[in-house]
Amino acid sequence: MELLTAFGSIFSIIIMIAIGYILTKKEWIDKAGAKLFSKIVINVSLPALMINSLMADFDRAKLLSMGKGLVVPFLSIGLTYLIGKIFIKVFNVTPKRRGTFLSMFFVSNTIFIGLPVNLALFGSESVPYVLLYYIANTTFFWTIGVFEISKDGGGETQGFLSMNTIKRIFSPPLMGFIVAIILILLAVPVPKFVMDTCRYLGNLTTPLSMLFIGNTMYYINLKGIQFNKDVWGVLLGRFIISPLLVVLLCKFFPLPGLMASVFIIQAAMPVMTNTAIVSKSYDADYQYAAIMITISTVLSLFIIPIYKILLQ
Repeated sequence: MELLTAFGSIFSIIIMIAIGYILTKKEWIDKAGAKLFSKIVINVSLPALMINSLMADFDRAKLLSMGKGLVVPFLSIGLTYLIGKIFIKVFNVTPKRRGTFLSMFFVSNTIFIGLPVNLALFGSESVPYVLLYYIANTTFFWTIGVFEISKDGGGETQGFLSMNTIKRIFSPPLMGFIVAIILILLAVPVPKFVMDTCRYLGNLTTPLSMLFIGNTMYYINLKGIQFNKDVWGVLLGRFIISPLLVVLLCKFFPLPGLMASVFIIQAAMPVMTNTAIVSKSYDADYQYAAIMITISTVLSLFIIPIYKILLQ
């Protein structure tokens, strides 16, 4: 019964992904349409959601206490990266896939899947904690993650502190987060019509994200998937090692109950969707990345309810 209750909390997400898949099959949404959804979410709805959620739920004192939680996601992701390095040798990962494998092993899909899942499981109070994990996750991906992927292609590698990397880290959602923090710390009053606008735009995030995932899944050829060591290694990192490290770290760095739960769920998210895009840009094995995005996304819909039960 508990499993059905937990599964029911994200059943609406499964339905929206299915709708995205069906609409793509009926040719109502094509790749260009999905790209538009992605742009709207990243550049419009997510920044608006950050501003509305933070300013609605936090004051200056609560915000300052929240910042202490950053140590757990940064430490857990960093440790997962080091363990991933060991796994590459243990699993003898295919040479041209090692950077992509490592990136998928230690960073997760904290926005397109992580945010709507946490909203479904814990409500709007979880959004600020989702963003804390997102800060660590996106920093690691656009520095170490991209650097590792770039080595797979054999061409010019991505520098850690290039201007391009810095621009990607300071993405619109993160800028929305920073703007909200500044407004809260300075106690700047925001007109109601501005907050209402942010709330309406922010509400677009979950449905557009799920339609985008459904569209992406439609274009993946599932027939060619082989569950070999390169696949099992990533799944082990995503769904077992990463969340388990958060659980262990929370014993050394005690966190409020909701914050710890959100971090665990975020750590158990599927492969980051940007991995395939970056892999293709560096002439790495982007098809492998795309397959892992699909497999991990589908499996997460069944694994997340189990984590929800364990957190109760």
